[in-house]
Amino acid sequence: MPNMEDPIKSGSQPEPRLFFLIPVLNEAPNVQRLLTSLEDFGETQKNQFQCEIIFIDDGSSDDTSQKIIDHQKKLSVKVLRHSKNLGPGAAFATGFFYLNSLLQEHDWVVTLEGDNTSRLQTLRQMMVRRLEGFDVVLASPYAYGGGITHPSGLRMFLSNIANSLIKGLLGIRGILTMSSFFRLYSAPILIRLQDRFGPGIIDFKGFEGMIELLCKLIAIRATISEVAMPLDGSLRIGKSKMKILKTIFGYFKLFLAKRQWH
Repeated sequence: MPNMEDPIKSGSQPEPRLFFLIPVLNEAPNVQRLLTSLEDFGETQKNQFQCEIIFIDDGSSDDTSQKIIDHQKKLSVKVLRHSKNLGPGAAFATGFFYLNSLLQEHDWVVTLEGDNTSRLQTLRQMMVRRLEGFDVVLASPYAYGGGITHPSGLRMFLSNIANSLIKGLLGIRGILTMSSFFRLYSAPILIRLQDRFGPGIIDFKGFEGMIELLCKLIAIRATISEVAMPLDGSLRIGKSKMKILKTIFGYFKLFLAKRQWH
């Protein structure tokens, strides 16, 4: 189990709550801007949700966690730490495990990248879409009105694999984006996933864990919608943490595992 530090500030917590799960690995240069964006977004939601920010530091070797503590300002923040790098799938599993005893019916959970490329303006549209009764809302650069600017060659290559070959292997239809972290989940659908697949939900440790989660959502017949997202790689300081061969191998392992989820 990870060390759980910097607990969420005590006090009354009005319902419902909006939890953010954000994995970070050596993101010290991006932390301050991300926290500022989260604080601005929280101000727009304060009459509807109590925002709780949960970072999962996946074995950073820089001062990412300290930067979070230093710049959290008025935000309600918790940092969960892995002693070594396990991968984003494992980081999200730690976050879901932590939420297992906290989620209540009217809560919602946002997952997003820690490198500042997830625009929170898009989240406002996702929050509107949730009112239409969907269990999950995905942010998609491939939806009409979205797009990718300043992409890294690595991200584009793996994104294209995930959105073509892997769709065919896993039999997924009608969803435009597969591997993006940026998603909005209702608490009831996460509780159903936890009841069926365990409190951490995700078994695959790498980037393929997000596709695994999508497959499991489909297996329990979650209702899923997408909103357009502009993705701007220039907002990230530093390089992508994705390892190409390891991620591709993980995608094919998903194909072998998919039967057990249905």
